[in-house]
Amino acid sequence: MWGCTPPPKTPQLILAPTAFEDLPGWRGDAQGAALQAFVRSCEKPIASAQPVAIAAAEWTAPCNAARDVPPDDDAAARRFFEAWFRPFSASDNSREDGLFTGYFEAELRGARQPEGRYRVPIYRLPDDHVAVDLSKFSPKLAGKHIVGRVEAGKLQPYHERGSIDQGALAQRGLELLWVDDEIDAFVLHVQGSGRVILPDGAVVRIGFAGHNGLGYRSIGRRLIERGALQPGKASWDDIRNWIETHPDEAAALLAVNKRFIFFRELTGDGPIGAAGVALTPGRSLAVDRRYVPYGVPVWLETTWPNETERPLRRLMIAQDTGAAIRGPVRGDFFWGYGPKALAFAGKMKSRGRYFLLLPRGAADRLTGS
Repeated sequence: MWGCTPPPKTPQLILAPTAFEDLPGWRGDAQGAALQAFVRSCEKPIASAQPVAIAAAEWTAPCNAARDVPPDDDAAARRFFEAWFRPFSASDNSREDGLFTGYFEAELRGARQPEGRYRVPIYRLPDDHVAVDLSKFSPKLAGKHIVGRVEAGKLQPYHERGSIDQGALAQRGLELLWVDDEIDAFVLHVQGSGRVILPDGAVVRIGFAGHNGLGYRSIGRRLIERGALQPGKASWDDIRNWIETHPDEAAALLAVNKRFIFFRELTGDGPIGAAGVALTPGRSLAVDRRYVPYGVPVWLETTWPNETERPLRRLMIAQDTGAAIRGPVRGDFFWGYGPKALAFAGKMKSRGRYFLLLPRGAADRLTGS
C-alpha cells in the first residue's frame, strides 16, 4: 500500500466499505444479545466528530426501531442491524489486525467500616481533586486534560499511588469502603469497577469516579522486565502468586503503577462504562474513542483466550474505554464478573480485527453516496 514510503508515525483509522455477507461468521452469532446492549447505548446517544462523524440525531431512527425488535429473536435482531447499518472493515496505517484483551468486574470482600480483616481503603473522589480541560484555555490544546490538586492557591500534581498507599489521604473521611485484600483492591483499580460483598451478604456496586492524572503502568510487564515472570505467564494469578511469595516487595511493585482510581457507589444495573450506560457481559467492548465512537456496533473477529485455533466472532457494542486501550484496531472485551470472567479476562491477549457498523447517514457521508 505504501510502496517505498514508510507509513506515517501517527496511527490512522482506515475504513473500507464491505458487505454483511463478507463478515466472517456473521450468520452464526446470536445478535439478540448485542441488540439489548445497543438499546442501552440508546439511553445516552453521543455525537462524534472525526475520524467517524455521527450526529446525535442519526441515532434516533435506529434506536426507535431497535426497541420494537423482540429481545429473544436473533434473526430479527440480525435483520435490524442489516437494515439500519452499513459495515466497514477497520485497519490502521499498514495492517488490519490488532490486540484484543479482556477485563472484568472485580469482586471483593469488604465493609463500611475498618474492622477485623477489612483494612484496605477504597477512596471516593477527594474535594481537592481538580480536572482541567485545557481546550478552554487554548484551541491548540483540544483534547488535552490534566488532573491535580490545589495547594496554597496553586495547582500541583496529584498524589501518586505509592504516596496514597502510605497514607497521603488518611484521616480525611474519604474512605468509601474497606476491603480485605490489597491485591484485590489493586485489581479493582485496573478494572475500574467492582462488586463489594459486605459481611451480611449485601452487594455494593462501585464504579469509576476519577483518577489522579498519572499514566497507567503494568506491574506484570515490570515483573517480566525483571525476569521474575516469563512472557505469556503474567496473568493475574501469576502476579498474585509472585506477590504472595514476595510480601516485602509488594508495596514497591504496586507503586510502579502510579495511576490511582477513585470510586463512587452505583445503584441499578452496572458496571457503568465510559459511555455512561451499563455494560453487558460478552457484548460490551472498550475502544479507543479517538477512533471509534461510543454506541457503534462492532463485529469482532478474534480468538478465545489461550485458544488461538478457536474463533471468537461476535457482535459487540463500543461502550467503554481504558487507559491502556490505544490504537485504531484495539479492544478490551468485557467478560462480566466472577471466577470465570476473571479467568478469561486475565488470559486474553488475542490478535484479531474488527468491522464498524455505522448508521446509514454516517455511512453515506463516508462513502460519498
